[in-house]
Formats: sequence, structure tokens, C-alpha cells
Amino acid sequence: MSDIHLTDVTVHIDENISEEVRAKVEEHLRADEGVTSVHFSKDRPHLLVVAYDPSHAASRRILETVLGEGLHAELVGL
Repeated sequence: MSDIHLTDVTVHIDENISEEVRAKVEEHLRADEGVTSVHFSKDRPHLLVVAYDPSHAASRRILETVLGEGLHAELVGL
């Protein structure tokens, strides 16, 4: 049995996006190997928290997935 190490990253999205766009972003991130949890803050819908296993995913790749949706975003707290 291998050890799983989890970390998380917060992504700040500059635009106000619809619930449909948030769902699409979540879906694409969940498809990424190593990502274990994806959710937008209910009180601050421009903030996205992604938990992942750093041996299978990277914060930069997570950001690139969000940017690939045509959004402007940056990693927070690194």
C-alpha cells in the first residue's frame, strides 16, 4: 500500500462566473489525475480550493486547467 500525501491550493478567479462555468471548471479539474477534491467557496465564489496528491498533480497544472477555460486566475498563498 502506498502512502498518499495531500495538499491543497486556492485559486483566485478574477471574473464573476456563472454556476455553469464553475461546474465546468470543477469537472475538468476532477478529471485530472491526483486531484481529490474541488470546490468553490459558497461565500466567495471567485475562490476555488483544490486538494491534490503532489506526487500525481501540480499546482501549476491546476492553474493551467483554470486558465484553459478562458479565465483570468492566479494561485493564492504560495
